[in-house]
Amino acid sequence: MPETLDLAMELIRRRSVTPEDAGCQKLIAERLAPLGFEAHRLRFGEVDNLWLRRGSAGPVLAFAGHTDVVPPGPLTQWTSDPFTPEVRDGMLYGRGAADMKSSIAAFVTACEAFIRDHPDHAGSIALLITSDEEGPSVDGTVKVVEWLEQRGERIDWCLVGEPSSTERIGDVIKNGRRGSLTGRLRVRGRQGHVAYPHLADNPVHRALPALAELAAVEWDRGNEHFPPTSFQIANIQAGTGAENVIPGELDVMFNLRFSTEQTDEGIRARVHGILDHHGLDYTLDWRLSGHPFLTAEGELVAASRAAIREITETDSTLSTAGGTSDGRFIAPTGAQVVELGPVNASIHQIDEHVRVDDLDTLSRIYAAILTRLLTS
Repeated sequence: MPETLDLAMELIRRRSVTPEDAGCQKLIAERLAPLGFEAHRLRFGEVDNLWLRRGSAGPVLAFAGHTDVVPPGPLTQWTSDPFTPEVRDGMLYGRGAADMKSSIAAFVTACEAFIRDHPDHAGSIALLITSDEEGPSVDGTVKVVEWLEQRGERIDWCLVGEPSSTERIGDVIKNGRRGSLTGRLRVRGRQGHVAYPHLADNPVHRALPALAELAAVEWDRGNEHFPPTSFQIANIQAGTGAENVIPGELDVMFNLRFSTEQTDEGIRARVHGILDHHGLDYTLDWRLSGHPFLTAEGELVAASRAAIREITETDSTLSTAGGTSDGRFIAPTGAQVVELGPVNASIHQIDEHVRVDDLDTLSRIYAAILTRLLTS
């Protein structure tokens, strides 16, 4: 349906670099208001959020997404302006085309098509939209979920529009995500001249054996739903820039993406044990971005797979790979959560794009899921 493309282009035109929304949520709310969606505009800190709901009964099927996008990077490297959407050779180009303004446009047009055919549908349809997913994610979905719990509102099924597909639309559904735990390590030594190492204490030399041990640890072997837990050093820095100075401190930032075989408490204890074993003088600050979650095969997974098969004749694969998403804030409430969206090959890249034909396909898949879950 061309209206999905038109709406996606209108959203891309809005320079909503995180945490800015740039009027995207207002556009969505105004578009759905005539269909009976009640809007709650929720601002926490510097973040705009939107909760739209049609109906008061359960069950509640919520579409979740974000209007914020990552910065475009060097504009000179883009073939066309990242905030001036352009269709070329069957592709829609622009920042947010794949992640995830096309999904949001498909949310809206799917709701319009479904309600046109089923004005007296069962349960409720909702949209949870934030502008904080690409940022620190502290004043976005997590705060809206808290607000919903205070009001006694509950999401039964949540479809997150993150770009989950790999080769063709619908080939992969994310039914869970790994946990994410980041450590910021500072190892202290004593600065000195490289010609007099006995008068200094090199923190790099001291830390390397410990870091090598951490990198070599087999944390677990994963399970039938999750790959093994992964430890990766993301940043490492020491020294003054001079060739003749032993550094006094070493800063290391590392991340663990962990499966349900681990807990964040267990990981922290093991890391501290290794660092202590090597006798390091250190401080270590932790940040937990989210726990792992898994939606077992149930109504939402079944409806999603059936809808994809109906519209595309594709048998989708379930996966928990990839980074984190706002689904990690919704799953702990007891909601079934899946991620289903466009092909993710170009997300966060120069010349981000999505197939134009996929917009209509995605909208039809979303409408088919609504039909399966909210009609008798």
